[in-house]
Amino acid sequence: MDKRESPWQIFVIFLKLGLTSFGGPVAHLGYFREAFVVRHRWLSEQAYADLVALCQFLPGPASSQAGLSIGLSRSGYRGALAAWAGFTLPSAIVLVLVAYGYQSLGQILPYGVLAGLKIVALAVVAQAVWGMANSLCQGTLRISLMLLSACVVLVSGSILSQIGVMMIAALVGLFLIRPDSPGANDGLNIAISRKTGILWLMGFFLLLTGLPLMQQLFPGQLLAMIDAFYRAGALVFGGGHVVLPLLQAETVASHWVSADAFLAGYGVAQAVPGPLFTFSAFLGASMQQEPAGITGAIICLLAIFLPSFLLVFAALPFWQGIRSSHKARSALAGVNAAVVGILLAALYDPVWTRSIHSPGEFAFALVACVALVYWKLKPWAVVIGSAVAGAFLL
Repeated sequence: MDKRESPWQIFVIFLKLGLTSFGGPVAHLGYFREAFVVRHRWLSEQAYADLVALCQFLPGPASSQAGLSIGLSRSGYRGALAAWAGFTLPSAIVLVLVAYGYQSLGQILPYGVLAGLKIVALAVVAQAVWGMANSLCQGTLRISLMLLSACVVLVSGSILSQIGVMMIAALVGLFLIRPDSPGANDGLNIAISRKTGILWLMGFFLLLTGLPLMQQLFPGQLLAMIDAFYRAGALVFGGGHVVLPLLQAETVASHWVSADAFLAGYGVAQAVPGPLFTFSAFLGASMQQEPAGITGAIICLLAIFLPSFLLVFAALPFWQGIRSSHKARSALAGVNAAVVGILLAALYDPVWTRSIHSPGEFAFALVACVALVYWKLKPWAVVIGSAVAGAFLL
């Protein structure tokens, strides 16, 4: 796991994921695990779980932040940019095209194709939960933490409950779990100093507080758009779906985008692969005043993802030191068990509840799971096969 890749290689790998990763952030984490832990072996299971735990704590899109971190660890800042571009551009381009003329992807693709894509996302998440549970939930205590975390999140259904169970699991792990010794090289190597991390964090807060002030001093559509989308990316926990009410309040209430256009774009955003934050590109392209079109799409897309770059670059230098501590690894062992529980809860809601509505769809999901776990087919092949089969069978 000590070989490093070029930014171009990283871009190509993440581009394949950006073209095939359907199902939302939880499914994306499953695709990432299969690609970077199982297939390419860039990260150990432990390092990947630690990274997911960090991204669950940070505001913004967890899957995109995990991708940024992986790219950063393989090829520095250029690797982070390559990972983000590869994973983000496919859905962003589709959504800009939709803004220029299409009404909804549901009119282009039949129901069976979309249903098949949702079902394969279920299979990917199930594979990831099973693999991570086998590696990270050994012993009665960790299995119990996983189970309790899943139950609390399922019953509560709030983002705060996810953060709460991870904090409680950290305390349990700190006092009751003896962690495994970390490997000499687990793949998560961040060449950023803590001093530089502090500068990135200062930049994050400077923009968060400075953009509203600048917008008041120099009123204008451009600054207003940057401020609105930056705040959306900086202050929202839980990923794309949670940010939608804030984006609706900023864009529809301000008459930047019509309510009908917002709903049409949201429907398409749920049907394309990649991060739901690329919905910002649709909104930017659909603006009823300048900047709009491709320029507006680029501005809004960069503004909503910029906080993720700043927070990842700020947090990882400190995270590296924290996770190397014996006590911190005890706490992280508990957190990782809780993260598996959170993913298990997400496997039911929203992944299962939005994918399985009939015995036929359940049978479809079983075949997709077997194809991934036992037939060892590549995820992109299962995605394409599910889309084609869904068109004829669902």
